[in-house]
Amino acid sequence: MIALHDFNQLPEKDALTLLLPCVAIPGWADALALGRPYASRDELLSTANALTQNWDEAELAQALSAHPRIGEKPAGSAAEAALSRQEQGAVNDRDGALAQALREGNARYEARFGRVFLIRAKGRSGEEILRALHARLENSDAQEIRAALEQLREITLLRLEGVISE
Repeated sequence: MIALHDFNQLPEKDALTLLLPCVAIPGWADALALGRPYASRDELLSTANALTQNWDEAELAQALSAHPRIGEKPAGSAAEAALSRQEQGAVNDRDGALAQALREGNARYEARFGRVFLIRAKGRSGEEILRALHARLENSDAQEIRAALEQLREITLLRLEGVISE
């Protein structure tokens, strides 16, 4: 974690290195880095949130390239993989029935919507995630794009909060 004052002083390349693992949408990170300096963490978070409001299906597809299936712990040492492992920590991968239900739900979701199921896993149990997955399978395509984008915003802002302190 880096203090806001120090983040404000970083060279742009270093600021981007901190921001890019929050979401695989380089334009968001670029705009946030170019908006420095921020007077407060609240201003940073407010700006970050405002920059997410115009995301659409294209940005969703771009961001999903860095997200593993829910219930699958990503391998590797990339910052995105480490964040996903941490966020999915409450998903009990030793519960065989739950793991199987998530695999089956993921497959149904991907067949229905053509993309990976995205949900803010942090603070949710595997059972809660599975219930949400089942509920979202009932969405129309437009409803699901809105739901997935909202989850992407939540994930992005939570990650940013974990990167930059006051």
